[in-house]
Amino acid sequence: MISSGYGGGTANMEYMTLTGYSVSNFSPTLPVPYTQLVGKLKVNPSIVDSFNHAVAIHPYIGTFYNRTSVYPKFGFDKFLYLGSKDKIRHQHRIDRSPYLSDQTSYQNVIDQLRSYPHGQFINLVTMQNHFPYSDHRYNHLKRYNAISVSKGTKIDEVNEFSTEIHYTNNAVKRFIKQIDGINRPITIVFYGDHLPGIYQNDMAKDGVKLHETEYFIYSNKYARAHGAKNFKQGTAVVSPNDFIAMVAKQTNSKVTWYQALLTDVFEKLPAMAKNVKADDDGNTGGTVAHTDFINSQGKLVKESSLTKQQKQLLQDYRLVQYDVTAGKKYTLKYLK
Repeated sequence: MISSGYGGGTANMEYMTLTGYSVSNFSPTLPVPYTQLVGKLKVNPSIVDSFNHAVAIHPYIGTFYNRTSVYPKFGFDKFLYLGSKDKIRHQHRIDRSPYLSDQTSYQNVIDQLRSYPHGQFINLVTMQNHFPYSDHRYNHLKRYNAISVSKGTKIDEVNEFSTEIHYTNNAVKRFIKQIDGINRPITIVFYGDHLPGIYQNDMAKDGVKLHETEYFIYSNKYARAHGAKNFKQGTAVVSPNDFIAMVAKQTNSKVTWYQALLTDVFEKLPAMAKNVKADDDGNTGGTVAHTDFINSQGKLVKESSLTKQQKQLLQDYRLVQYDVTAGKKYTLKYLK
């Protein structure tokens, strides 16, 4: 997955995943839609609208990125966070980490699945692998040593992050085994929001690599037995705004006209992000809106190189996003 952040920006990838809009289409003066945009709109269409019940889970403080206000705006029925009325349970930590583990996060999801037997959407934001990475929190840190790192990168920080990824792998493996044992169709979208800002590589040279994270979409055994099918075409390089379309395709779900548009964007356009590559002066920002396009080989391509049909599709996509977030809201009555 191509992230529009490096070392930070979690809520932007979350926004793209929930809405299907790309933050690269916004002006640079609107860097965080969660804090600058969502609260100002009366209606915020999202994937939540496709479900009768929706729950957000974040095993940390709920006010970061304005989530306690944003989630109700998106139509979530409950938000579980530290201090919320609906409690974060299990609360397991690894060694000396101050953050609740991925094991805790996934177990709270399992609890929610068991407590509500009908169709629902669950949005989970984990905390286990959050910075800082220099505290030597883990008893088995020496088991996960990097062989070498780029110049200026601190090897201890890479080792700490690698240790956390080890624990994530184990928790994900257990989580998948658990949902495979549930006799209801369940599909997971797992993605890294961004890489930690510990790598001192040259952004002009390695910008794309520094904005790549791993992702997968998994349908449990029951879902696969009832029509869900894994697919590989066009999945090598994607962006968070593609996930709605990808899940609909994998689960063979009926789509709205907007989700059909997102399917065209996923299938016919390169992945898109903002600030992926620094310019010759090392700058990744700017005052002009700019979208970086990354093809299926992980290479940057210019918007000018898109075909006439691709440019028209991109314009349609941008017009819908503009209308809903800044325009006259002509399309809102068709989005429900």
